[in-house]
Formats: sequence, structure tokens, C-alpha cells
Amino acid sequence: MNILIIVGLVIAALGGGLGLGYVLRKKLAQAQANSIEAKAAAMLTEAKNKQQGLILEAKEKAVRILEEAKQEETRLRRDLQGEKQRLEKREAVFDQKLLEIQDKQQKLQEKVERVQQIKQEIEQIRDQEIAKLQEVSGLTREAAKEEILKKVEEASKADLLGRVLKLEKESSEVYEEKARELAVGALERCAASHAAESTSTIVNIPNEEMKGRIIGKEGRNIKTLEKLTGCEIIIDDSPDSIIVSGFSSIRRQVAKIALEKLILDGRIQPARIEEFIEKAKQELSLDIKKAGEEALYKMGITGIDPKLVAIAGRLKYRTSYGQNVLNHSSEVGHLSGMIAAELGLNATLAKKCGFFHDIGKAVDHETEGSHPEIGHLILKKFNMDEDICQAALTHHQDKTYNIYSSVTKAADAISASRVGARRDTYEQYVARLQDLEKTAGNFPGIEKVYAIQAGREVRIFVRSGEVDDYAAVQLAKDIARRIEQELKYPGEIRVTLIRETRVVEYAK
Repeated sequence: MNILIIVGLVIAALGGGLGLGYVLRKKLAQAQANSIEAKAAAMLTEAKNKQQGLILEAKEKAVRILEEAKQEETRLRRDLQGEKQRLEKREAVFDQKLLEIQDKQQKLQEKVERVQQIKQEIEQIRDQEIAKLQEVSGLTREAAKEEILKKVEEASKADLLGRVLKLEKESSEVYEEKARELAVGALERCAASHAAESTSTIVNIPNEEMKGRIIGKEGRNIKTLEKLTGCEIIIDDSPDSIIVSGFSSIRRQVAKIALEKLILDGRIQPARIEEFIEKAKQELSLDIKKAGEEALYKMGITGIDPKLVAIAGRLKYRTSYGQNVLNHSSEVGHLSGMIAAELGLNATLAKKCGFFHDIGKAVDHETEGSHPEIGHLILKKFNMDEDICQAALTHHQDKTYNIYSSVTKAADAISASRVGARRDTYEQYVARLQDLEKTAGNFPGIEKVYAIQAGREVRIFVRSGEVDDYAAVQLAKDIARRIEQELKYPGEIRVTLIRETRVVEYAK
């Protein structure tokens, strides 16, 4: 019983405690909730206040921006208005200028039309005057113009020629001084002994009287000889002999043959000189052909075209660095044959390659191009074997056509390099004289050009119908200037220009 009461009391106490705890907890939770709501309300109030402040600040800033934009717009409008006013003023000025220009253009056009009208009137008056003059003079306009020009030319020619001669006389002292200054260079650079030895031929004469007959009255015979042969005939104190000087051995040989025939004939005068020079040329042609035939016979070469044999014979009168080209060609032919035989090649073909390798030198002074190219063309023309043609073309090149070209090149080097075979000074001397003749001959109206006196003088014969006295003086000056510009030479070169008129008539 007591236990039940105690248990009941305990339960009642527990229930009361639980109820009291619940009430206390609810009150505490209510107090906390009231506190959180208060804080939230305070925060919300504070946020609203800040929001209102920001809104006010943003409105104020927006108002300021609008004010600034309005001020900028006002300023831009004011500037645009000023620019517009300036443009309008400028346009007005341009319009005014344009009107003034149009007015001036119209006035100029009126003046041009007036000038054209006056020009037409002048032309009409001139045509009328010309017609009257033609009627009075009996000459057409072109005929009168030609007559006036002819008279002016005739009247001025003598004055111009006299003036030129006067200037030449005044400057002669300057030329003499220049000659003295160049004398040392001429002595130092000129190989006189070798040139005289290689470019002169002696002709024996029966007596000293013959020298006077060769010279002729007022030197007409010797002048004719020099003109027709291109060689210088030197008559000095050498007993019973005269000297024929010239760098071309063919010219010297023609002169020698002609002189020997004239001496035997005894009738020495210009007409006979021309006749015997022609005969000498024919005789020299036969000698050239014979020389070619003999050289080929010694080489054992047959079946060659006679024209090509004649061309090969011309090599007898050609030299290369002082070495006779025909002898050199024969030597190269023999050497090529021997080398080919040792190599087991065709010795006859190798001989032909060696002999004809310098055939171009027979005409290289008359034809444009190098002697290998000319030789190749000549051999092609006569239908020679391709190996022979290529040997002539490539014997100075690093790359040869085939084994025969290489053999020819080696034989050529052996022949040219042996001691005493060649002399450079003579080749340079001959090349200089050839260039001198070629340079002087490149002018209109020139008939013949000869370099004489070892290149110290070039003698030029002109066609009298194409070159008059005044033009001859000017032509000589032009040639001298061309030589000075294009050539290199020791000392000075005298340019002698000869103009003569020859009339021939026959009595029948």
C-alpha cells in the first residue's frame, strides 16, 4: 500500500516536473523567438534605410550626369553651329572665285579665238606674199629654200674651214708639248726591234737611180704604191735596197712582187703600178694555193676541196704570237697523228683535226667572230667530218667534244709552248694595228684605211664625191677622237686623210 502510494507520488512528481519543464521551455522559446524577430526587424529597417540612401545617391549622380550631358550637347551644338557658319562663308567665297574663273576663262577663250583669227589672217597674207615671190622669182618654195641653203653653205664653208685651221695653228704648241710628254712612254712601250724584224720586207734594186724612179715626180709613184698596197715604202740610205713596211704579210708580199716586176719592166708610172699590183695579187693567189697543196701533201691528206686548200694556204702569211700559222698547223697535225697512233686511234683523222684546227685564222681579220667559231663554220661549209669541225671549235675550251678534240688540244699546247715558238709582243702589236684600221674605217665615205709606220700613222683615203674639203677636216678630227676613246697605244698616232679626184678618159 505504502509502496503504491510512494509510486503514485513519484509519478505525480514526475508528471508535474515534466509539465513545469514544458512550460518553462515554451516560455524560453517564446522569448528567443521574440528576440530573433526583433533583430530581423532591426536588420530590415537598417537595410531599407541603406537602400533609400543608395537610391538618393544614385538619383543625385544621375542628375549630375544628365547635367553634364546637357552641357556637352550644348557645347557641341555651339561648335557645330560655328563650323557650319565657317563652311557657309567658305562656300560663298568658292562660289565667288568660281564665277571669277569662269569669267576669266570666257575672256581667254575670246582672246584665243581672236588670236586664231589673226593667225589665219597672217597665214593668208604669208601665202599671198609667197605666191607673189614665186611669181616674181620664177622658183617654187622648195627650190628657193634649196638655193638659199646652198648659198649659205658655200659662203660659210670657207669661213668655217679657215676658223678650224686657225684654231689648229694656235693649238699646235699644246700638241707639241703633249707629244714631248708622251715620248718617254712611246720609247718604253714600243717593241721596235721585233716589230721592224717581223713587219718589214727588203726589196733589192739594181742601182741607186732606181730609188728616184720609184719615188716619181713629186712622189706620185710611191704614193700610188702606198695607196694600193697599204704598205709604207721606206727609201733611205741603205745601198741597193728599199724597205716595204706593214703589219700584214700579204700586203707586203703583194708590194714586193709588184716592185720586183716594175723594176724589171723599167716603166714605173701610176698606170703601170696598178697593172702590176693586180698581177702581183694573182700571182700571190697562185702561191697561196700552192702553199696549201704542199702542206697537205706533206701531211698525207687528200680529197680536200680546192677552195679549202686555198684557204689553208693563206695561213702561210698569217702569224700567231710570232709563230707562222701554216707551220704551226702542220706541226699540230703531225703531233696529233703521233699521239693518236700511240692511243690506237685513227691517225689520219687526228692529222686532219690537228691541221685544220686554226683554219679560222685565215679569215678572222675579215670576218666577225673568234677564230674557233669561224673555223667551225668554214669546215661545216665544206662538209668536213664532225670530229674535225668540233676539234676546230673546242681546241681552246676546257670541255672538248671527244677524244680527237682532246688530242688536238694537247698537240696545240705542245706546239705553242716549245721554247722560242711564240712572241707575245708581236701578236699584241699586230692586233693593235688591226684595231686601228678597223676603228678608223668605221666612218661613212671612207674608201681605204692603212696603218703604217709601226702604228704611228693611219692613212685614210676617202671618196671625193661623198666627202668635201670641210667634211674631210671634220672627219679627220672625228677619227682621231674615236681612236683616243677606244684604243690604247704608246705615244701618239698621226691621222692623215687624203681626198683626191681622178678623171680617166680614153682617146679612140
